[in-house]
Amino acid sequence: MGMYIGIGRKARQCFGFDEIALVPSKLTINPDEVDPGWEIGGRRFEVPLVASAMDGVVDVNFAIEMGKLGGLAVLNLEGVQTRFEDPGEKLDSIASASPEDSTHLIQTVYGEPIKKDLIGRRVEEIKAGGAPAVVSAIPQRAGEFGPLAAEAGCDIFVVQSTVATVMHESSAYDTLDFAAFIAEMHRREVPVIVGNTCTYEVTYELMEAGADAVLVGIGPGAACTTRGVLGIGVPQVTTTVDTAYARDRFYKMTGRYVPIITDGGMRVGGDIAKAFAAGADAVMIGSPFAKAHEAPGRGFHWGMATPHANLPRGTRIRVGQNANLKQILFGPAELDDGTQNLMGALTTAMGNLGAHCIKEMQNVEIIIAPSIKTEGKVEQKAQRIGMAK
Repeated sequence: MGMYIGIGRKARQCFGFDEIALVPSKLTINPDEVDPGWEIGGRRFEVPLVASAMDGVVDVNFAIEMGKLGGLAVLNLEGVQTRFEDPGEKLDSIASASPEDSTHLIQTVYGEPIKKDLIGRRVEEIKAGGAPAVVSAIPQRAGEFGPLAAEAGCDIFVVQSTVATVMHESSAYDTLDFAAFIAEMHRREVPVIVGNTCTYEVTYELMEAGADAVLVGIGPGAACTTRGVLGIGVPQVTTTVDTAYARDRFYKMTGRYVPIITDGGMRVGGDIAKAFAAGADAVMIGSPFAKAHEAPGRGFHWGMATPHANLPRGTRIRVGQNANLKQILFGPAELDDGTQNLMGALTTAMGNLGAHCIKEMQNVEIIIAPSIKTEGKVEQKAQRIGMAK
């Protein structure tokens, strides 16, 4: 398996979204008649798009609006929303900082201690707005923050780190026992999503530990620099295929279906469709939502590891704000680059691929096609329009 990269050493080839294409089916379906919904923890959601737990993307108001539109938005319990009563001033300063000063400023802002009373308050505010409250923390904080969020009424808890594993060694701090933590949250009737990973083996182990869904993808996000700083990661198509195989194998062995959520690397509707074709049950995206007028980043987006005191693995990028969230999800699209009406793009792709539902979408034909985005697009590239923006 794989090819030689030197004497006695092989490596397998892996694929990202720009290197594959989806083949239309002999059956086509009216896009209005396909079903893109998905389920987690016994609850169904009509929009299989999850807004990532990044401070430039999700605050209380964004989470409420996303929930009303049928999707989920994850609030970061270790971000500005729980460090400041009113984070608006800090968000303004991050947005106005120069590129050279932005990382240091973000590190300074995130140096403010987390106020535990704000954890419950933010959950309650989202619930009061009529939306599901989904919140996240890193494994080192999950044991402390999970019960606080559950007591306030959170609907789903996310344990998220750059690389999540059931087996973790450290002499400097206590490690999270995933199985025990998930069992405790289940006792409180709160489903738990765990991530991130990119391999079959770890995905299967997280499912064995009781995870209700698994986030997959390491370093593909627009604001993430993990792949450059650490040199680790697997392209998202291969990541999704490998982890979806773990899901299917786990279901065959146990009868319990654990959704796979492809996290990061999707900029346009076509990328999202390819993620589902590779095996995803839902996708988590950040930068497309950071462009919404409702997003708190003021047209900027920064990675979750940007504030790291010693080794930042994210950066602040300018994405602009050009539409409201409803338009980004459901249109009408005013841009020709695939960044708006993401749900319309998904359902239209499903219709052309003959997929009545997401599970059928996971079985459509995929081809390796590195020229799929450049073939015949010379004028677009020269004029920097359409697919060449």
